[in-house]
Amino acid sequence: MAQNVIAVYPGTFDPMTLGHEDVVRRATQLFDHVIVAVAAGHHKKTLFSLQERVDMVREAVVRFPQVEVATFSGLLRDFVVARGGKAMVRGLRAVTDFDYEFQLAGMNRSLMPDVETVFLTPSDKFQFISSTFVREIAVLGGEVNKFVSPLVQERLAEKVRSLGRD
Repeated sequence: MAQNVIAVYPGTFDPMTLGHEDVVRRATQLFDHVIVAVAAGHHKKTLFSLQERVDMVREAVVRFPQVEVATFSGLLRDFVVARGGKAMVRGLRAVTDFDYEFQLAGMNRSLMPDVETVFLTPSDKFQFISSTFVREIAVLGGEVNKFVSPLVQERLAEKVRSLGRD
């Protein structure tokens, strides 16, 4: 196995779910250093600010010393190359994710021929969780404790209260 392999796990993480945490855990078993790259999300309207998302991710991955959390905006390619990434980690929940992720991997291979995309699936109990569903459930007053850590659940509740939707 190659030594000192840096993997980048990009996403908006709005919010960080237990599925994301599981993918990070799996990535740490394969790579020497994992960078969770939190996207500024210019193309998406996020519930949480960039700093709030970074804080949540940092708290979620604190138990993994080989994981770093960083932000990026612009082309992911520029971030990965600048950080010396040799692999990009992508989570796949279901067949519906595969088509998009396969196309994305092809585009990324064209932009970064020396970087491999590695697809990781979360544990069965996390395969149906998406940040979009979690946000919607929380905003509508539902329970999200099965989908996110207690810390993220608390932050979601605070955010919903601040929006006046509780």
